[in-house]
Amino acid sequence: MKRRYLIGLTLIVVLSGPWTTFTEAQSQNQQDYLLLATNRTSTMQNEMQEAADQGYVFAGVMGGETSFGGQEVVVVMKRSAADHDPRYDYQLLATTRTSTMQREMQDAGDAGYVYKGQTVFETTFGGDEAVVILERDNEQAAVRPYEYRLLATNRTSTMQDELNEAGLNGFEFVGVTVSSTLFGGDEVVAILKRAVPSN
Repeated sequence: MKRRYLIGLTLIVVLSGPWTTFTEAQSQNQQDYLLLATNRTSTMQNEMQEAADQGYVFAGVMGGETSFGGQEVVVVMKRSAADHDPRYDYQLLATTRTSTMQREMQDAGDAGYVYKGQTVFETTFGGDEAVVILERDNEQAAVRPYEYRLLATNRTSTMQDELNEAGLNGFEFVGVTVSSTLFGGDEVVAILKRAVPSN
């Protein structure tokens, strides 16, 4: 099941000069929003890329139970009314195993994809699926690789130590979620990144 919603929003702006009319400034700052919702993460990957090909960029993600029943992943994308040129590629990674996510994120990082957001998504088999969204700018002069580190533990004291160790090695914290495992209990999942130095 998937749904799309196109939302138009006009932003009120302060005029920057005497020759700019309110109507012109209003038009330049208009944003179109696209809301994608699906209960299949594989479908969301395709939906996001189709939107990106129309000039939309990622704005936010959340997973959970919707008012329509069941679990869904919801992604919001936005597009400037003045610029519809496609610029970004997206990858959506989803797995119930953090070790698998670490490998998949690193493969994406090697290809120049940058972390944009994460959430959790309850599967029909029990337990949560970790969902991570990454973005690559196709207008960059050269691919800039990133190194990712995914930390997962059911003890916050352990996470504290691992975060500090990663920070001392130059990793920047980018996101955290708490998810239920297939074996019961909750797991804290934190993601960090650092740019790979150029040779």
